[in-house]
Amino acid sequence: MADEPPASTKPERVALITGSLAEPRLTKIAGEITDASLDPVVVNVGVKVAALMTADIVERRLKLPEGTDRVLMPGRFRGDLDRLERFFGVPFARGPDEVADLPDYFGQKRRATDLSQHDVTIFAEIVDATVLDIDALIARALFLKGEGADVIDLGCLPDTPFPHLEEAIAALHGAGLKVSVDSFSLEELTRATRAGADYLLSLNENTLDVAKEGPAVPILVPATQGDLSSLCRAVDACLASGQPFYADPILDPIHYGYTASVVRYAELRRRYPDIPILMGIGNVTELTDADTTGINALLMGMISELHIQAVLAVQVSPHCRTTVREFDRARREYFAARQAGALPQGFGGGLMALRDRKPYAASPDEIARLAAEVRDRNFRIDVSEAGIHIYNRDGHHVASEPFALFPHLGVEADGAHAFYLGVEAARAEIAYKLGKRYAQDEGLKWGVAGEIAGSPEEAHRLTFKEAGTTLQAKANAKADAKDRAEPKAGETP
Repeated sequence: MADEPPASTKPERVALITGSLAEPRLTKIAGEITDASLDPVVVNVGVKVAALMTADIVERRLKLPEGTDRVLMPGRFRGDLDRLERFFGVPFARGPDEVADLPDYFGQKRRATDLSQHDVTIFAEIVDATVLDIDALIARALFLKGEGADVIDLGCLPDTPFPHLEEAIAALHGAGLKVSVDSFSLEELTRATRAGADYLLSLNENTLDVAKEGPAVPILVPATQGDLSSLCRAVDACLASGQPFYADPILDPIHYGYTASVVRYAELRRRYPDIPILMGIGNVTELTDADTTGINALLMGMISELHIQAVLAVQVSPHCRTTVREFDRARREYFAARQAGALPQGFGGGLMALRDRKPYAASPDEIARLAAEVRDRNFRIDVSEAGIHIYNRDGHHVASEPFALFPHLGVEADGAHAFYLGVEAARAEIAYKLGKRYAQDEGLKWGVAGEIAGSPEEAHRLTFKEAGTTLQAKANAKADAKDRAEPKAGETP
């Protein structure tokens, strides 16, 4: 028999303790970080959330794999690690709070989140298409495509002629766009499909004959509000004839049937496990005074679980002006999470606009220790749970708003410096009030809601942005005078 290899060449076997919710994703990451020096083994202790366990539960349930060198508990586990070390006879430690941070914890480069895939088609409506000329329609359509739309929906206004409907469809097709036409007028829908529109919104069991007038795929709706039976009859008719379609039970506004309409989507999927379903979200996003990132996150959760294949989004109210962009990001993050068998956490955080999971890079004590080591006059600004910190060799001041800090800075005669500090302190105040991560000389990050519109592929490429440029020329001029060895908050001196 061959000799056992020297112990030093064996990879360290680390037991990663988890519950059933996090197990699929943790198993995937464990496979990614396995190498010649690390052998991570995922151990499910038979609970949903391992972080909520007590030491007693761990002692009763945990069965360590043979050869375990150490045990890594979830970062939020609050049990007695020393007690567990004595009981099991191996070292115990807490890992990072977030599973996605495990590669960093083990000193490996984090794998980039792949947001290139999704399985939801976005229809984006131009609600006033009837009154726009062709150039304006093309401009609006290309903008929506840049935000993530796959189909441009031409909204027809009631009792308003649309003489250039056919020309609009041809122009949009010429720009490489798919087109749907949204109208209450059967005459306009008939014209649309004869002109080559790709989709019609909407038909019901009584108006299905319009679909025979051309190639457009109809979106089916109930004949009367809330009548799921009539929608099912339309679905059955299309299935019997081989007519392609989407079915939309209609999402109603809050306090006007919202919950019942949600139930209808679930019931439709139960009855028809494989048919394509579309959900229009405007009745909730447009008619609710709430930031759309949160609303879209919840709607996307329902869409992901029910495997709804398409969504119709509108951007009429100013507070909904990034809805298409948000849903584009949501469909990618939720697809990645579902494929990983994971909660929608740690997949880019594009819908985290107002707050961050880890808002503070350093504690008040850590910042105070750093401030005590500063030996130059350059101001550093940080944020912690204690407030806004500004410090240099002459002092360290903490306040909840910039006006309380200004009298201590002595920059009244230096307009450019005062302006710079005002900008940074204002950013720091916003971060402190909202609970966002602040880094001096960098803009605050607002998730996908704050991104500049461009190609969706570029928007979803998870990269760090370059440092901010506030008074960059002044900063460059002073660069040589700075003590480059001074550590920043959060860094090890």
